[in-house]
Amino acid sequence: MKYVIIGGDAAGMSAAMQIVRNTEKADITTLESGNIYSYAQCGLPYIIGGEVESTDKLIAREVSTFREKYGIDARVFYHVEAVDIEKKLVTGRNLESGQSFEIPYDKLLVATGGSPVIPAWPGRELKGVHALKTIPDIEGIVDDLAGVRDVTIIGGGYIGLEVAENIKETGRKVRLIERNDRAAKMFDEDMSPLVHEEAEEHGVELCLEESVTVIEGEERVEAVQTETNRYRTELVIVATGIRPNTGFLQHTGINRLNNGAIKVNAYMETNIEHVYAAGDCAVQYHRMKEKDDYVPLGTHANKQGRVAGQNMAGRPKTFQGIVGTSILRFFRLTLAKTGLNEAEAEAMKFPYDTVVHKGTDIAGYFESKKPLHMKILYRTDTDEVIGGQVIGESGAAKRIDVLATALFHRMTLNEFEDLDLSYAPPYNGVWDPLQQTVRRAK
Repeated sequence: MKYVIIGGDAAGMSAAMQIVRNTEKADITTLESGNIYSYAQCGLPYIIGGEVESTDKLIAREVSTFREKYGIDARVFYHVEAVDIEKKLVTGRNLESGQSFEIPYDKLLVATGGSPVIPAWPGRELKGVHALKTIPDIEGIVDDLAGVRDVTIIGGGYIGLEVAENIKETGRKVRLIERNDRAAKMFDEDMSPLVHEEAEEHGVELCLEESVTVIEGEERVEAVQTETNRYRTELVIVATGIRPNTGFLQHTGINRLNNGAIKVNAYMETNIEHVYAAGDCAVQYHRMKEKDDYVPLGTHANKQGRVAGQNMAGRPKTFQGIVGTSILRFFRLTLAKTGLNEAEAEAMKFPYDTVVHKGTDIAGYFESKKPLHMKILYRTDTDEVIGGQVIGESGAAKRIDVLATALFHRMTLNEFEDLDLSYAPPYNGVWDPLQQTVRRAK
């Protein structure tokens, strides 16, 4: 059996390892357009701030390990340009030699990930304009930051906020331009002031409701022009989202969403026999929405890759879906969410209500207690908890994981209140603040 995997990162190599472990003498070829396998993309912003010492620390396994220890034909600089579904061939070009290649397969996994979206602004090709997705990207940013004092970040989502924090920690001036009326738009409007206040306290200039029109400069970026203002700057980082790397599948008949994400079933199979997909190039089934969604996160890529590999190896397993859980640090705050926010609940036309509560991370009589801001969404027809947001300096990570577990099992308000959660004064109140929040919903 000839297995071919396009993509050498989270989803692709999770699948490859499952094939290795569940088959005998597997013939596996992995094709990576870069030269680095299996690295932690989510750790990249922390290279800038120095919390991660070097990019070497982010590499889980070297290419040589896959080749020598596991017998995988792990190739680098192999850029796939087409898949012939009828002949079961993968074709492309070696980026080092320029030579074309043609590789047959019995089973194929597409795990090509996604690429940063940089809108077609005039000046986007200038020196000093960067996006962040790979180790070479972060190495280029760190090198280019030398001598730079003023940095502009375009996009106020996860990457934008994490990069803003890390660059600000180096002592540079940082502004963040966001076209919406608030940063961290994945959180509801009533939670946004917490994020904005944290940015202000740490000297991050927020430029909200501004859309970039032009990046100015001769050879290197000198300014960013929006519809309303012009900002002189020395370096720009664009963090406006990612797009699935699936353009090479256009004529294959493989079903995709409008954004290019590959449609898969619970076994990670596409509509074409013997072709699988996983990770940032594929859809993820959302348990709360009960439909496919596109939420490209490393946790999903690893899980989907594992499921794909087991199925390719003949050991049936299904991907159980996501509930929309995410978390990030922004200076002192932890910003965490799971399930649906209000905009998503409205889009699904769910009858819902919300309850908001400000509690503390530990017992209230401790002087060291920290405020914990919580919001829970629930359906008014079934009392099912369908979403939650937790923001605070301490304790948010613990609470969001409890909420995510409750959402995964479709728990109601009453069931959530009855959970037997840990209690000791240095860690919690006798009633967990989430349960206090739920009780206020009744």
